[in-house]
Amino acid sequence: MEETSNQNLWSQHYPPGLLWDKEYTPQSLPDMFDQAIATYPQRVCCEFLGRTITYGEMGQLVARAARGLSDMGIGKDSKVGLLLPNTPTYIIFYYAILKTGACVVNFNPLYTIPELEYQIGDSETDLMVTLDLKLMFDKVEALIEKGVLKRAVIANFSALLPSVKSFLFKMVKGKEVAKWRNSPQIDKIRSAEQVLFNAGEPVIVDIDALNDLAVLQYTGGTTGVPKGAMLTHANLTTNTAQIMDWVTNLEPGTERILGILPFFHVFAMTTILNFGVSHGAELLLVPKFELKDTLKLIAKRKPTVMPGVPTIYTAMLNFPGIKNIDLSSLKFCISGGAGLPGEIRKQFIEVSGCKMIEGYGLSETSPMATANPVDGEPRDGSIGIPVPGTTITIRSIDDPTVEMPLTESGEICIKGPQVMPGYWKRPEATAEVTVDGFFRTGDVGYIAEDGFIYIVDRLKDMIIASGFKIYPRQVEEAIYRFAAVEEVTVIGIPDEYRGEAPKAFIKLKDGHTATAEEILEFLKGEISKIEQPAEIEFRDELPKTMIGKLSKKELREGA
Repeated sequence: MEETSNQNLWSQHYPPGLLWDKEYTPQSLPDMFDQAIATYPQRVCCEFLGRTITYGEMGQLVARAARGLSDMGIGKDSKVGLLLPNTPTYIIFYYAILKTGACVVNFNPLYTIPELEYQIGDSETDLMVTLDLKLMFDKVEALIEKGVLKRAVIANFSALLPSVKSFLFKMVKGKEVAKWRNSPQIDKIRSAEQVLFNAGEPVIVDIDALNDLAVLQYTGGTTGVPKGAMLTHANLTTNTAQIMDWVTNLEPGTERILGILPFFHVFAMTTILNFGVSHGAELLLVPKFELKDTLKLIAKRKPTVMPGVPTIYTAMLNFPGIKNIDLSSLKFCISGGAGLPGEIRKQFIEVSGCKMIEGYGLSETSPMATANPVDGEPRDGSIGIPVPGTTITIRSIDDPTVEMPLTESGEICIKGPQVMPGYWKRPEATAEVTVDGFFRTGDVGYIAEDGFIYIVDRLKDMIIASGFKIYPRQVEEAIYRFAAVEEVTVIGIPDEYRGEAPKAFIKLKDGHTATAEEILEFLKGEISKIEQPAEIEFRDELPKTMIGKLSKKELREGA
């Protein structure tokens, strides 16, 4: 493994016995899954709205689904889409697809038809797996009718529920279910029951973990239209193993992970699904995040692990009476997807008493590249240190071949066994984000003298005002320190004199009031004059992505 001048800085903060230069043996995801089934056959694999499935039962379901897919002609070189929320169906078909040697393509169920059409065409998706809910099926039917999609597998949502809930769902929510058996496209559709109707003897497929694709994970990347990050089996199983080594306060075969982040997003796919399965954890599946329902689930099912994004932790902290809700079952929470404000981390630890760390990664890195140590003094605002086998360098924004010294900012670049081999069918785009074998993240940051890494902001979010660089994240961090602020997003807006200037969009906490003048007065002691927002706009809600990250896109379009 390549030596790095910062190796010793990172190693001194590692858990006892874990080495930065640990070598990981490439493994396929089906092998990882089969090991969990053999080790924890009686353990509950997942719980969905009151219904549980053991690892032994899940192993049988996956084997049958894999055989059924193989009988449909799915195998190596096939691309199979999953248009699903967090349900047992996702777990079954995710691992079944991989057992056939095919590649999973993740789709957001809330995508529009044009968005789905683009991704299906670009990825060359052969088959789509979805539910019989109109929200999803109607789009799939339209795509088949247009000739964009060849065929689909439809799973019965009510069949996933316990018998009483299934009956009530049919009675109360019947209008949400598609009558897909009457579809004009029925000859191109199979039910999940048909696919699983076999003895469960999968076709044996030889998988090259280092080179065979497991997942096409679509991302906006650092620039341009969505691109498929090609993630190999080794990328994903190695990242899972890196997390296993990092999280030292958990015990395999005993934990319960709260699955509130959607599996179609790489953060959840790795830190909840793959990590949870390899750890023999019980996955508490939440198809849609609703704050009150989530808090009730925590109180009832007592999860011990919760991966989340900052807005989820913020929402929980601002729930009335949160201090009276028992969160003591939580041993470990990890925040990712966006920067975690220091105030939010401190408050959540006070309320829950759990270990809480911030990690960092991208779709292109499977995703985790860095994390704060579980033990040790936390560093506010830091994304931690590289996980084993991972090297981080800071490169000049003007010349990425030049490495920056400690404490100086530049573009964060990553090399490691979890980094993708490239973008699907886009060699030019791959070359643009590669320098000296490192992946260029598009994030600006620096390595402190103790080896901990800090993100300053996204390159594309940087505001240039009168020639000075302003990083919205720094302005947002300052505004979060104003007690009445619940959420804030800062973007650049045109300015006749300075070229660009910051504008802050703010959501206040319930029961709190504040004026723009009061916030600007507060900020005088927090940030420089040039960083002061030129405008402040208060909103009842701020736009968010499907996983709950605050989104600047809609605000820029309306600015």
